[in-house]
Amino acid sequence: MRRFLSTMTQPFPKRFAPLKGATAEHHDLPKLKGVIFDVDGTLCQPQNHMFTQMRHVLQIPKSVDILEHIYALPTPSQRESAMESIRAIERVSMTQQVAQPGLTELMTYLDGRNIRKGICTRNFEQPVTHLLTKFLAGSVFHPVVTRDFRPPKPDPAGLLFIARSWGLTRRVEGEGDERAVREVVCEESVRSGEGEKEGALGRGEVGDASGLIMVGDSIDDMTAGRRAGAATVLLVNDVNRHLADHEHTDLVIERLDELVHVLDRGFVGREIPQ
Repeated sequence: MRRFLSTMTQPFPKRFAPLKGATAEHHDLPKLKGVIFDVDGTLCQPQNHMFTQMRHVLQIPKSVDILEHIYALPTPSQRESAMESIRAIERVSMTQQVAQPGLTELMTYLDGRNIRKGICTRNFEQPVTHLLTKFLAGSVFHPVVTRDFRPPKPDPAGLLFIARSWGLTRRVEGEGDERAVREVVCEESVRSGEGEKEGALGRGEVGDASGLIMVGDSIDDMTAGRRAGAATVLLVNDVNRHLADHEHTDLVIERLDELVHVLDRGFVGREIPQ
């Protein structure tokens, strides 16, 4: 079996106790503590045309990350102008959002079992709010980490911030461990107004996502989840199918409501032979 290596040094394959019935209360496996979702391509069907339009407006090739390009622009006015150009594309696209099959069924299931739900996305806030209002009114997602939080995925900082907000932390043990997690913690707290990075490390605690699942459709989602120490679930489609065999992907589903059966029986990340 290939052992997956996480920056947070959590064991793999990931396993969580079943959520169904009495079995959930009498099991030696760790309990699932929350699920974090991406938005575009995960909660709603992919709108890949957006990224083509964004790169056209920014005049950058496919090989260049959109947000990294904008953050690297030399002046604040250039950065804001570029950011607004991609927000305009997202505003148009959000009116065409289509819910993923099984979306309502999965959220009803999680809500019925009091499983916390969060969002970590590279979208800005307005399309996220539009989707939640249109398709998931009454279903609580908190916190919602959007583009305003930096650094974005594939950095794990957003997931670790969500873990901390849920009271899920682990102590930093010794100088070696502190050095190992310093890069992962990154600006987990700084960009969200939750305190300074060095202060968080100074208290000897960092976010602990080992009890969480990250559900997404991109390599950024899988890598952020893996680096944070979470289990990863790929919602597969025709464009991202190559990620099904990626070392950062623990489980592959075709529809969101497939997770209901998985969580009922107990989550087990797949083992990939060497």
